[in-house]
Amino acid sequence: MPPNSYKVRTATAGDFTAITAIYAHHVLHGTATFEIDPPSRETMLERRAAILALGLPFLVAELEGRVVGYAYTSAYRVRPAYRFTIEDSIYIDPDFTGQGCGRALLRTLIDQCQRGPWQQMVAVIGDSANEASVRLHRHFGFEHVGTLRAVGYKFEKWVDTVLMQKALRVLG
Repeated sequence: MPPNSYKVRTATAGDFTAITAIYAHHVLHGTATFEIDPPSRETMLERRAAILALGLPFLVAELEGRVVGYAYTSAYRVRPAYRFTIEDSIYIDPDFTGQGCGRALLRTLIDQCQRGPWQQMVAVIGDSANEASVRLHRHFGFEHVGTLRAVGYKFEKWVDTVLMQKALRVLG
């Protein structure tokens, strides 16, 4: 499916049953996130509120009225010196992976963040075997800046984290 087939928009509270289900699947079956227990809908809404309070985007991708993916940015670190660096997160319904949804979401996320004060976007990708996420980020100009070896333990195995980075504007 072409990325322009998806309607990307700001997430609303009404989207959070679907968002919570998508994330729960990734928590329970994947290593893109290092969470072990899926958070509740209420917890996911609280996380969204914290993101929006920072002026950061929280988006969904819809296809024929169905939420099939979501993406957001969050503060990379809490210390003030990091205030111009953000981290992206993208989760896709497993029935829609590899069909352009991630591209549609990341394109919009980057576009919106380039209009704000942020200088750098960092992708902290769970699992060095997560080739789809690495490819997606590389497609949008993210560069591999490091791999943290065996920093997570999930599903009875040690898991790496891949770090990728993109400048949102030319620093001068």
